[in-house]
Amino acid sequence: MNFLTITRWEFENTLKSKKFFFIFLMQLSILFLLIVFFNSFAANMESEEGIALTPSLVDFTSLDIEDRGGLFKKYVNPEIINIISSNGNNSLSRTERGETGGWFKVSPDSIKRIQNGEVVDIVLYLDYSDPRRSVIRDEVNNTIQTMSAVLTKEYLKSADNKNTSNTTGVTEEKTGESLPLQLIRKVMLSVLLFLPLFLFGNIIIDSVVGEKEHKTGEILVAMPISAGEILLGKGLAVVAISSLQVAMWIIVLICAGFTIQNVILVYLMVVFTAIPIVGLTSIIAAYSKNYKEAGIGISAAYIIVVGFLIVPALTYISRNSYSSNISPMTVVMRLFSGEFVTLPEMLMSVIFILIMSALTFKIATYLFERDDILFGPRPGPIKLILQIFHIKKR
Repeated sequence: MNFLTITRWEFENTLKSKKFFFIFLMQLSILFLLIVFFNSFAANMESEEGIALTPSLVDFTSLDIEDRGGLFKKYVNPEIINIISSNGNNSLSRTERGETGGWFKVSPDSIKRIQNGEVVDIVLYLDYSDPRRSVIRDEVNNTIQTMSAVLTKEYLKSADNKNTSNTTGVTEEKTGESLPLQLIRKVMLSVLLFLPLFLFGNIIIDSVVGEKEHKTGEILVAMPISAGEILLGKGLAVVAISSLQVAMWIIVLICAGFTIQNVILVYLMVVFTAIPIVGLTSIIAAYSKNYKEAGIGISAAYIIVVGFLIVPALTYISRNSYSSNISPMTVVMRLFSGEFVTLPEMLMSVIFILIMSALTFKIATYLFERDDILFGPRPGPIKLILQIFHIKKR
């Protein structure tokens, strides 16, 4: 007998369980409700009467704009950036003092240059100590791309011999989603992809704590298999079930209209992240005396894990920090967005997951092997930590 036998038993029993089937259906229902809610939210944002995000986004950052022609300033989205008209006298010093997020300078004769088909000089000064600079840079780039597309279209129309009208005006052409919606969609999709990993903690709790409450732990320990193999088998069964759930959710999300590029890499990265989460849950389950204690423990632990996943991802959005790639959610978000992820950036997250997986399962095995923890009386948390680091003897 080895850990794969335990994995097969746990996997088959879980799939046959009515409780699991009910939980699975509830999770799919929640996913459908979240998709409906998000699509309604996105539609309202894009509509003219949509949800107003101006109060939070306008105060988020500001930009001094020196544009005498007024053409570029007209198309910078005020729902994202608080626009401050400038003559250029003190904008650079204001940026250095942190009073504004940057200074966007356009050639004073921009209209004339556009009419003559000449290049328009554009300069953007940013405060690189301000993490909000990426929002300004992205919005300015979107404005320039929109203007380029519109001007190219107007130029091609004027070059058409059949078109005899003089085209002097410029009209706005929206391409793609607005920046706020892009950011919301990225974060929303990232959360939905990782959510299944936190929905199967009860399986580990039932499997390990149930052995204690039902007094079957003695029989399990007496079997010709080590405690490490027992926990590894139980953990792999949960990872396998989570992988099925993640695959199901990805299929549903794609069918619902979400764009997920690099699907295989995204799937593997999310499933790989499940291993240390299962290991952490195993630690809590091995130490807990009952279901109530285990429930409180995983609630606190999952809050910390979710914070670790989301905070670096949000940090990457705001400042493109290299160290943010330590979070698997950051890497997954970049992958499904079609962004190129270098091998060192990928390895940073993969190595961290491997280290945490080995560490959590090692601690869980240590706890499960101890008779005082499995059968009682167990030591307190502080005393246990001192024993783990060999500061205090058992």
